Amino acid sequence: MGKRRRAAGRKNVGGGNKRLHPGVLGAAGAVVVCGVGAAAFALSGGSGSGSGSTVDEKPVASGPPKPAEVRSTARAFLTAWAEGDTTRAAALTDDPAAAKKALTSYREDAHLTKPRLTPGRRSGADVPFKAAATVSYEGKSKALAYASELTVVRRKSDGKTLVGWEPSVVHPDLKQGDRLVTGEAGDPPIKAVDRDGAELTAAKYPSLGTVLDGLRERYGKKAGGKAGVELRVVRAEKAETRKGRAGKGDDAKSTPDKTLLTLSPGTPGTLKTTFDGSLQSAAERETAKRKRASVVVVKPSTGEILAAANSAPAGFNTAFQGSIAPGSTMKVVSASMLLEKKLAGVDKKHPCPKYETYGGWKFQNDDKFQIKRGTFRASFARSCNTAFISQAKKLENDSLTRQAQEVFGLGRDNWSIGVSSFDGAVPVQSDAQMAASLIGQGGVRMNPLNMASVSATVKSGTFRQPYLVSPDIDDRKLATATRKMSGSTVAALRELMHYTAVAGTAAKPMSGLGSDMGAKTGSAEVDGQKKPNGWFTAYRGDLASAAVVQEGGHGGDSAGPVVRAMLRAGG
Repeated sequence: MGKRRRAAGRKNVGGGNKRLHPGVLGAAGAVVVCGVGAAAFALSGGSGSGSGSTVDEKPVASGPPKPAEVRSTARAFLTAWAEGDTTRAAALTDDPAAAKKALTSYREDAHLTKPRLTPGRRSGADVPFKAAATVSYEGKSKALAYASELTVVRRKSDGKTLVGWEPSVVHPDLKQGDRLVTGEAGDPPIKAVDRDGAELTAAKYPSLGTVLDGLRERYGKKAGGKAGVELRVVRAEKAETRKGRAGKGDDAKSTPDKTLLTLSPGTPGTLKTTFDGSLQSAAERETAKRKRASVVVVKPSTGEILAAANSAPAGFNTAFQGSIAPGSTMKVVSASMLLEKKLAGVDKKHPCPKYETYGGWKFQNDDKFQIKRGTFRASFARSCNTAFISQAKKLENDSLTRQAQEVFGLGRDNWSIGVSSFDGAVPVQSDAQMAASLIGQGGVRMNPLNMASVSATVKSGTFRQPYLVSPDIDDRKLATATRKMSGSTVAALRELMHYTAVAGTAAKPMSGLGSDMGAKTGSAEVDGQKKPNGWFTAYRGDLASAAVVQEGGHGGDSAGPVVRAMLRAGG
């Protein structure tokens, strides 16, 4: 927690375009629809390539496209697309080659015909539109409907207005290089079940939508199912994976292919997961109450993942794949290192001044508090930044990196949980950035899965890689730590986290949860955000959980209640 003079955090990037779910409409003819009420605009003006062109004797138009230019350019593009004139439609974009390839694939690979494109109300240069088409393949046909959006831009060279080309214009789930493909699915469907045998569906557990897609991709054939005929989004990055150019870990950090429409169903195979249905329901409820919240629950004694959820279930899976500065929750790892190096002791005196300067940066505590003649226990419980920064001069540049990798299994890019995941990053840094890493900023990046694993490691005394599909199913090797903390270090960490949960910054969320528990709060400043990201990690009995609420402020107030709810639900 706390603040420093210069923020080192960065915004997490991921997810790409908005994900809008297709529905089913009746088949329609190839036409751009006008006059659709208050939600639409009247398409008027020339039918050519937009009204921003100039002649020699006139100055080149500049500035944002005018409303009339947006209307006429959008109309021309949508009309050409609906009529199947891909060459003309592509010429109306700022990337004709990419647009023609995508629009041709729309017809030839996705087998989408008779598109009906209905524009909505213009918002500046953005034009939302509804698309309806018919998917026809080997004698089977089905209607598809979805919403998308285009943006009109002005070309600097001649002032002409064009559609700014993005793959999401064709379909909102498309990213660079992705394709829509109709045919026999490469991966048979699966019936994923929880630890008690109950079926897991995206309808019942929205946050598991992308997880189930990933499980199907990896285990569809192993589960013994038979593929059906589907319209799918085929990811470009999958081609790289198939060619052997993915990351080091078994789980490439990617988005799975997605089924948009099923023309003929396949036969699913059954796949057992480690999810706990009741805990997953609780995770869905808690994240749905908040904006940009993510949570994970694991079982310390085994590493099994019991629940995972995100506030935006159809978006980027921050719970498993997020890469965000963890703030003061990282002090659990840093404290273990200081304890091992005899640079701190639970009840030994430890400096906690208002300020501490290292590497040219002046660090401070939240509200500039200080603890005079305090102990490390007090500094950890109040999340004193300067208590950690003051020890930077006694450390090597790779000290924290080695501790995270060797003891907590973080940052080696070798977790294999069953779907795509990110196992954290603790890069070797120097000077001020190294010091900032000690308080979970600098270049340190984590997600709730990683930080739940940190608490689980403290609780069990050893790192067990989290997983949601048993390695027995596919004989994959789980990641391991190269060494364990000493018994005295583990005991000291548990004492620090327990004290924080009963008398420190985590006391309110952990109140009434018994004696076998511990916690750590955190907040991480991010450039451009008014509030820091709030973090909380804790264990109780044989449960460990972590949550982040982006722009939530203090972790105890924002993420703490989410973790509390999960620990209570599992108790």
